Amino acid sequence: MSRQHMGSGIDAFLQEEGTFEEAQAQAIKEVVAWQLAEAMKEKKISKSKMAKLLKTSRTQVDRLLNPNNDITLGSLQRAAAMVGRRVNIELV
Repeated sequence: MSRQHMGSGIDAFLQEEGTFEEAQAQAIKEVVAWQLAEAMKEKKISKSKMAKLLKTSRTQVDRLLNPNNDITLGSLQRAAAMVGRRVNIELV
C-alpha cells in the first residue's frame, strides 16, 4: 500500500487525481436532490402533486429528484418555491 496519500484529505487526493470538480458537482447535485425530496415529504407533496404545481409531467419531477440528471437553475428555483424554499448560489 502506497503511503503517498496517508494523512492527506480527500479533497487533496481528488485534486491530485484531477476529479475534484466532478466529485464536488456530483455531491452538490445529490444534496440538492435529497433536500428537495425531504422538503416534499415535509410538505406532504407527492411527485404527482408536484408535477401539477409545476405544470409538468411526473417524469420531469423524477428528473429533478435524480442527482444523475442535469437540471436548469430555473427548474430548480420553481421546484424550491413550491416547497417554500429558495435556491442560494454563490461563488467562493
